[in-house]
Amino acid sequence: MDSKKRSTLLTIGVIIAGYAALRTVPSLLPEKLELQALDRPEGFRKFVAGETSGGFDPFFGLGTADSTEVAAQKAAALERVSENICSALYGGLTPTPTQVPMASFSDYYCPFCRVQTKRLADMTSEMPDKIAVAWHELPLLGDSSNLAAKAALAAKRQDAYVAFHERLMTTPFQASPEYLARLSDDIGVDSKKLITDMGSAEITRELEDSAALARVFAFVGTPALVIGRTVVQGQISDRTVREIIELEREEGWRDVGTAA
Repeated sequence: MDSKKRSTLLTIGVIIAGYAALRTVPSLLPEKLELQALDRPEGFRKFVAGETSGGFDPFFGLGTADSTEVAAQKAAALERVSENICSALYGGLTPTPTQVPMASFSDYYCPFCRVQTKRLADMTSEMPDKIAVAWHELPLLGDSSNLAAKAALAAKRQDAYVAFHERLMTTPFQASPEYLARLSDDIGVDSKKLITDMGSAEITRELEDSAALARVFAFVGTPALVIGRTVVQGQISDRTVREIIELEREEGWRDVGTAA
């Protein structure tokens, strides 16, 4: 190899290394836990950091944006979750006195969600006595996201949410009716029931409630978290998640109930 080619390769290597460093080093640096109280919803506070995908209407996929019917659905969902925000966030959980509840909002085609969701699942397995997680589908990135979210919620009706969720989070394929049918067969889910449930009013309502919560907390994309009464927009380090969990345990996350 002549000197000119070596020089060119060296330059390319430096550029690649520099890009990798820019992408990696910030996530390794400690994040300072600065919290800001929110006026609305009262009783919550926010920690903003990390990278986010999306920034679209959280009611995407629930109908024509300008229709009277969709406007009514949005208003009804906002009223429904605002009546008891904690119940809407954590209603499916029965945390023990030592556990802090966490609500995770994600999109299957958000690259940051794929990383953070896996880390949160691992963390939950590592310290089940300290945290319990409610998973919210928040499809913001198009029709495939919306289809995958409905399929996961339909799989939950057959006690296969976790298996479906893990496969959708790791697959390189876009969700389609054909792909979801094959995935159902692989996991042992009744595909006909899955398709029927995907179009049910119950799943539409569940997506509406998650979208309404995203609007309540002014999420601009995914991933997003609510840990106890601390709201987090964007991907954050495990260290910061653990710090927030410990802070909520020390202060008593049940105080969040006064915000409803």
